[in-house]
Amino acid sequence: MTIKRRKLIKTLGVAAIASQLPISAALASRSSIKPPRLKPGDTIGIIAPAGIVEPESIEPITQKLATLELKVKLGNHLLDRYGYLAGKDRDRAADINAMFADKSVQAILAMRGGWGCNRILPLLDYTLIRHHPKIIMGLSDITALLLAIYAKTNLITFHSLTGTSSWNEFSVDYLRRILFNGEAVTMQNPTNTDLRVETIRGGKARGKLIGGNLSVLAAMAGSSYLPKWQHNILFLEDIREEVYRVDRMLTQLQLAGILPQISGFVFGNCRQCDPEEPDKSLTLMQVLQDRISPLGIPAWYGSMIGHIPDKFTLPIGAQVEIDATAGTIKMLEAAVKYE
Repeated sequence: MTIKRRKLIKTLGVAAIASQLPISAALASRSSIKPPRLKPGDTIGIIAPAGIVEPESIEPITQKLATLELKVKLGNHLLDRYGYLAGKDRDRAADINAMFADKSVQAILAMRGGWGCNRILPLLDYTLIRHHPKIIMGLSDITALLLAIYAKTNLITFHSLTGTSSWNEFSVDYLRRILFNGEAVTMQNPTNTDLRVETIRGGKARGKLIGGNLSVLAAMAGSSYLPKWQHNILFLEDIREEVYRVDRMLTQLQLAGILPQISGFVFGNCRQCDPEEPDKSLTLMQVLQDRISPLGIPAWYGSMIGHIPDKFTLPIGAQVEIDATAGTIKMLEAAVKYE
């Protein structure tokens, strides 16, 4: 067999194997896709992929977006109801697919979280989304959408405000700098906040920023809708979870092989997570020390992430550097592109 023939057979063999890889594995080695930045005059598509949206909540977010010189397009099923969900699974998924396909829409905003995004992940058109990259943002249950879309398409998504969030000066400033201006910002709690950084283990680490709501992420463990974790930075937050439940979910991430792979860890805030019987409970920091400190990676608690009024906009899939002693998340690249 000639050398040229052996090389040809080897090349064809590699190509054949690659063609059989699942989409998330095939995309793992590629660079993240950056959506176009927001500009004054752009249209924001508003969707309800999870819990019920009340009609009276539409006007306030429309006015808030207008102050940013943004127009609004409402999803066809935005006000649907199906039990505790904002409509049937197929209809909520259809609104997401339609917003990505709609050329008049430049970004997509989830109105609220709740529960329901995991149910619609198999119904999303990931090929369509990959070919029509746009900003999509939200938090809480929207974590499932943000992680699945990044895992399946490599499109950077944004853990940020929802339509019912507090669009205050602090939060909007980070949103504007990252999504409009395309800045690579350094996120650090201001000195005038009650939120204090508590270092679990000091040091710096680099990697792609990946994460979101702890309970939602834990519920996705073992599925094909989570991205690769190796050498990346995991951030988490939650609300109204007893300390033992946080312990259980972090232990699940440990047993699922997620925590041993990461290079850095940030826990934002766990709001209303104090134990009902403190004398019979570990503290949250004890749990974090037990689960995270043995990993030997830079880690801290207290970043302005989660169900709190003032919050950062976090680009899922962008390269960052964290400093666990200073409590900073430094973007190493812009998360959007100019067109």
